[in-house]
Formats: sequence, structure tokens, C-alpha cells
Amino acid sequence: MEKTFNDKLHEDLKLFLLSMKEVDERLPECPDIEEKWEDIAKAYIPDGIREFNDYPSASLGWMMYIGMAVAKFWDAEWTIYSKIDDLYAYIRDKRGYDSMDEYIREDVLLLKAADYTALEKLVGECASRVYNALRHQNIESGTKEAFNAYVSCLHQLYLFGAAMQLKRMGYHMTKMNG
Repeated sequence: MEKTFNDKLHEDLKLFLLSMKEVDERLPECPDIEEKWEDIAKAYIPDGIREFNDYPSASLGWMMYIGMAVAKFWDAEWTIYSKIDDLYAYIRDKRGYDSMDEYIREDVLLLKAADYTALEKLVGECASRVYNALRHQNIESGTKEAFNAYVSCLHQLYLFGAAMQLKRMGYHMTKMNG
């Protein structure tokens, strides 16, 4: 059976992030974070699509940051954050769309200096790889197929952002003996 674009994208991102030691072989399962995806995507897509033509890496990469922020919120005060109706708008409106990456790195993840810059480069590389994979699909822009491929890209970046942050906070999925 031939792999779908989404499967290949997932595999490629996972291999890259494994090579960087940013995720574990077995990705974490966190239904609370996954349940937020649909609402976040619906709220994000108008902004993301508007920015995509001029800033494709930002349009894609910002979703990885959002995944990281949601994972951090889940670990910190999920009883509070889970009740926020539009978690994407909550994040975006702190500093605006253009500075959302900086807000998440500084105020949510509390990164400084080398860690701040390293994450910026890592997310940029992931976004660039995803954009490159998307471009190589040769999908006509403005079509339903293009929209679905874009949403698939965002979903993978969200999930991998969350997986990276969960690992950074010490959550590991390991095989149980017995």
C-alpha cells in the first residue's frame, strides 16, 4: 500500500526530530492536546492561509510553536487553559500573529539566549522541510486538495510541537516490560 502524503510527512518529521533527539521513538499520547487540535485549526487557518504565500515558513512553523504552547499549558494549569474557548486567539492576541513565535518562546516556554535561538532554528528547519515536501506534491494552489494538504501539514507540526515540548518537560513513552 502506498503511503499517503500525511504518512510520509509524519515519518520524515519524526526521523528528523529523532536525529536531533527532540522526540522519543514512541511519540507521546495526550488526548487533551489532540482534542484541542480541531478548534485551534479552525481558528488558525484564516490567519495561516493569509500569510502562506508571502511567509510559508511562518505560516507552517507557528503551528509547531502552538503545539508546544498547548503542551506547556497542559502541564502547567490545564484546568484553567482547557476552559479557554479559543486557545489560538488567546495565544495570538498576546502580541499579535507576527510575534506569536517570540511570545511562545519567551513568555510560555521561558527560553533565553541559546535555547531561544536553537528552538527558532529548529522550528524554522521543520517548517522549511514541510514546505518543501508540500511544494513537491505539485498540487494546484487554491484547490480543495491544496487546502487539505496544508491542513495535514499544520496537524503534523502541531503534534510534533507538542511531542517535543512534552519530552522537554520529562514526559517519555517507553515500552513496559512484563
